[in-house]
Amino acid sequence: MIIFKNVSRIFNRDHTALERATFEIKDGEFVLLIGRSGAGKTTILKLISRADVPTHGQILYKNLNYDHIRKKDIVQLRRKIVSIFQDFKLLMDQSVFDNVMMGLEILGKPMREAQKKAEEALRQVDLYHHGPILARFLSGGEKQRVAIARAIAMDAEVILADEPTGNLDPISGKEVMDLMKKINAQGKTIIMATHNKEVVDMLKTRVITLSNGRIAKDETPGKFTLV
Repeated sequence: MIIFKNVSRIFNRDHTALERATFEIKDGEFVLLIGRSGAGKTTILKLISRADVPTHGQILYKNLNYDHIRKKDIVQLRRKIVSIFQDFKLLMDQSVFDNVMMGLEILGKPMREAQKKAEEALRQVDLYHHGPILARFLSGGEKQRVAIARAIAMDAEVILADEPTGNLDPISGKEVMDLMKKINAQGKTIIMATHNKEVVDMLKTRVITLSNGRIAKDETPGKFTLV
């Protein structure tokens, strides 16, 4: 589904963020990226979403070669690959419902269809009754669940998660991870960067360990190790 072939991202002579990374992620996998700060985790996520471009190497998503990508292809790609972040990226003065609707409106969905999808997504994350509440009044765990609902509503095939439990207490973090496992079981591919050992131990899934921009380990199931 997603293939990296000898992918490097070099910013200058003194900073190689990713060096000759080669791996394949299959449809429906749950893959964790771990490593110290600056190891290359976020760089991989940005390259997958086309928020950044490689200096060398090839990236493919299904039959789409990023080397030959056109502007309209990028628009379609970002409908299939969506991101959630440590700081949620919500509109805090908008309601929970409006935050989920936002992505659907960008996609140009008819209003009735968009409303139905938003309601279904909020039910999946157990926040249907929070729909009218402004996002700024939610707890951290609830905000992250709204971000996940937004991805669900957009019918994303791949969810990229960059430290989604980083700002959460352990209980809220576990709730978010349980939800991510449930979404993955429904067939969504999830690629998540994390520095949380408890998350790695709980999920018992494939782990790609990065060190100084290089892939040090790729194991299924993997363990939490910092090289």
